Amino acid sequence: MLFEPYALRGLSLKNRLVMAPMTRNRATAEHVPTPIMATYYAERADIGLLITEGTSPAPDGLGYARIPGLFSDEQVAAWKPITEAVHAKGGTIFAQLMHTGRASNALNLPVGARVVGPMAVALPEPVYTDAEGLQPATVPHALTEEEVRAVVAEYALSATKAIEAGFDGIELHGANGYLIEQFLNGNHNHRTDAYGGSAEARNRFALDVAAATVAAIGADRVGIRISPYGAFNDMGAFDGIDEQFVALVQGLSDLGLVYLHLVDHASMGSPNAPHSLRATLRATFKGAFIASGGFDRAKAEAILASNEADLVAFGRSALANPDLVARLQHDAPLNAPDFATFYTPGDKGYTDYPVLSA
Repeated sequence: MLFEPYALRGLSLKNRLVMAPMTRNRATAEHVPTPIMATYYAERADIGLLITEGTSPAPDGLGYARIPGLFSDEQVAAWKPITEAVHAKGGTIFAQLMHTGRASNALNLPVGARVVGPMAVALPEPVYTDAEGLQPATVPHALTEEEVRAVVAEYALSATKAIEAGFDGIELHGANGYLIEQFLNGNHNHRTDAYGGSAEARNRFALDVAAATVAAIGADRVGIRISPYGAFNDMGAFDGIDEQFVALVQGLSDLGLVYLHLVDHASMGSPNAPHSLRATLRATFKGAFIASGGFDRAKAEAILASNEADLVAFGRSALANPDLVARLQHDAPLNAPDFATFYTPGDKGYTDYPVLSA
């Protein structure tokens, strides 16, 4: 099943593989995409659906060095050759909109931007900066309700910019401890207004962003990634997590989102999301369901055969193997990823992984 075509509503995918979004830090210091990114994504266009690295919808969301943005005309112009290169190879590509929120250091932000979040509580882990190396995360400004609504509007505008840049759709990054999950997580969000204080209120920001982007570009072009039980960026499980995420996914399904991308970080040491929750979310969401987290060919085939997912995301193996589809089809050995070059600038560890010989 893994290599069979799949109809993602109006999009015809070559197969059921997905390239998971992975931060690569190959944009410029000013957060503009670079030409080598066109090579990187086009090399992997045999994968059914490509999801880009986290791309900020606003200046305030550029919390890491050299991550791309998608809110200015300059960024749109720089993304166009990338989407064109993928489409020339017959590929499909979504932009992942990732606002880093408090997972940020002000040294990485452009002039005039600020670190923001649901609460004025800094991320406990340090953040890398090109200017001064590892630095403590900046204490964020706690967004007011009016400011939250302005951030929602920034997501909607960025979604329209993504379509202008040639993307087939967007993925909202609601996982891994970035801004949307900072609002979702009961361990961190202790607000007492419309965006905190109850499960319904903690879900509101994610649902508002989803509704705004659906209104801007259509539900068939909007997916979302979530990671309940993920511990990355100081998140983790909290009381009532299962019930809250079921309600969230029901709301997302009601909005008609094209897919739900569920990432399980157990393969990277985080607690495993209970199978019962994964099964309930699968049954609740009416769009396509993407499974992600430590898959190889056998595990991917098994989860598709059991109807626990429609598509399966591959991360590091896609990063290190530009010809991943061919290698999996022929049970060929995979290149090992070079962890030392995951986030460094330049071609090394990015566009120089070898392909199989004819």
